[in-house]
Amino acid sequence: MPVGTAFHERTFPLCHSLNYREWSGYYAVSVYEVHHEHEYNAIRNAAALIDISPLYKYLITGKDASKLVNRIITRDITKVRVGQVIYCCWCDEQGKVIDDGTITRLEDNKYRWTAADPSLRWFRQNGLNMDVQVEDISEQLAALALQGPTSGKLLKAVAEADIANLKYFRMIRGKIGNVFVDISRTGYTGDLGYEIWVPWNDAVKVWDAVMEKGKQFDIHAAGMLALDVARVEAGLLLIEVDYTSAKKALIESQKYSPYELGFGKMVHLEKENFIGKAALAQHPKRGVPRQFVGLEIDWPEVEARYEEFGLTPAAPSQASRVAVPLYLGDKQVGKATTTTWSPVLKKMIALASVDTAYSQIGTKVQMEITIEAMRQQVTAKIVKMPFFNPERKTAVPV
Repeated sequence: MPVGTAFHERTFPLCHSLNYREWSGYYAVSVYEVHHEHEYNAIRNAAALIDISPLYKYLITGKDASKLVNRIITRDITKVRVGQVIYCCWCDEQGKVIDDGTITRLEDNKYRWTAADPSLRWFRQNGLNMDVQVEDISEQLAALALQGPTSGKLLKAVAEADIANLKYFRMIRGKIGNVFVDISRTGYTGDLGYEIWVPWNDAVKVWDAVMEKGKQFDIHAAGMLALDVARVEAGLLLIEVDYTSAKKALIESQKYSPYELGFGKMVHLEKENFIGKAALAQHPKRGVPRQFVGLEIDWPEVEARYEEFGLTPAAPSQASRVAVPLYLGDKQVGKATTTTWSPVLKKMIALASVDTAYSQIGTKVQMEITIEAMRQQVTAKIVKMPFFNPERKTAVPV
């Protein structure tokens, strides 16, 4: 049975919908109000506070900490400075992605690692005979995502830290509500945003300080439904939705290479040996069969299909995580994995896995939709990702 996070005593009274989901053994708010419109608008137009404490969090320390990290991930950790955060993935021996997450270099031989799935055993197995300690700190460290255009100004007002000079994917230490915290300029919304890493027992103090100061910045607590729409607009993948972990795959086609997920830039084949390197070194030579792409669905065509039934379509209110077939003629060439209406773009968009031969930008495919239990097809065009990428996300100073 799920339990509440460190922020539960604050999020529960706000959750008028009582709409929760289970996330790694915790109650996570799906939506605070009946509809997530205000929460999404906070992400894109003001400031949203999201409880991301259920993330798995690990502390890697010891003389061989860097050696272990470099052995597991596909990126080169030796190029990462203290105070820098990286997004990375890690693979099995066949070069298939196990998971993706962030790593923060806290000190020369000290890292904080986040993961979507439990990873303690994998990390420790690969650290055998090394001078390294891998500690699961998931229940010691709470986390908040503060996201949106006014999030920087809010943090400058509430935090004792040099927020103005905090660059994209960098971290600093500071205080909020008289509590020592780490603040990283990271997030899962594709907007200006920060993540605040808080000692579990002091979590409520930080929540209260941010929410109180946030009133003048139009802050809203936001749940998973709003976050789901934002992350699709940002072109960010979700494990077990857009791809399957190699550890959980039942058949070979459920396993993905980093090159098939758009993670190619995170594969540094020139670095020392790492898990899956030999297999990945073969991929650029022979290519991979699939590519992850963005789709823009032809909405007038959707309307026309509904009109044939005497119906009017409603823009989907939340992201659909149901995989949908994609066709070119009579041939199935892929699947859309997450589909949503983008309020900011006024378009229906999707993340999709498409056969490499048909993955070029501008290619038009047919996407299956169902109306009155009848299968229909509408045109979807492959477009550049991310769909939404505002300058404020990376601009310095905020």
